[in-house]
Amino acid sequence: MWLFNSSVGRKVVMSVTGLALILFLTFHCCMNIVALFSGEAYNTICELLGANWYAVVATMGLAFLAVVHIVYAFILTAQNRRARGDNRYEVSTTVNPGKVEWASKNMLVLGIIILVGLLLHLYNFWCKMMFAELVGIEGQAYGAADGFGWIQYTFSNPVFVVLYIIWIVAIWFHLTHGFWSAMQTLGWNGKTWLCRWKVIGFIYVTLLMLGFLVVVLAFAFGIAPSLCCDGGACCASAPACC
Repeated sequence: MWLFNSSVGRKVVMSVTGLALILFLTFHCCMNIVALFSGEAYNTICELLGANWYAVVATMGLAFLAVVHIVYAFILTAQNRRARGDNRYEVSTTVNPGKVEWASKNMLVLGIIILVGLLLHLYNFWCKMMFAELVGIEGQAYGAADGFGWIQYTFSNPVFVVLYIIWIVAIWFHLTHGFWSAMQTLGWNGKTWLCRWKVIGFIYVTLLMLGFLVVVLAFAFGIAPSLCCDGGACCASAPACC
């Protein structure tokens, strides 16, 4: 099948999976922003997206998309290197100046940083929440559905804060190139629209990554609300209130 056997087909698969992952990041960002206003509301969402069958199925689908995107990225990078030496992506320098060109030439490095950050993120949250609920792990600092508590716990550590900032910056560089590149691969470009997609992608990705960054910094500097019961009473899910 041409989607898997040809270079163009592989780029189409990369583009479609990449856009799907951007949509997931949009949902994830909106969910995280809720934590800036209400810990209880955020934990309600976490409970709805816990080890329920639909959440597990969605997670498996998301994992499939991520694996396909990563595998095809390595395949295309190896293929492009063999064909064009150090030029990893076939990008016109006349329409790809500045930072975007730097990103296009370092997509593999950015991808590796993003992959390492993803593994760290899975360890900090997915393993301690959905996975812990699925296998019945107990005795953790916070419950499997207490996403707010895990956010507070994770970003109280300055090392994790720095690592997440690096991760977010790498994703920004990766997506500012990947967004318009996907549109170009899918044929939604043209001389006028390619410039428009670059502007749209830059604005969209910047706002998206700023959303994630604000959450990290808000919890790192203690600006986010605490999860205390009305009147300051101690909640079982908020030991910090005790």
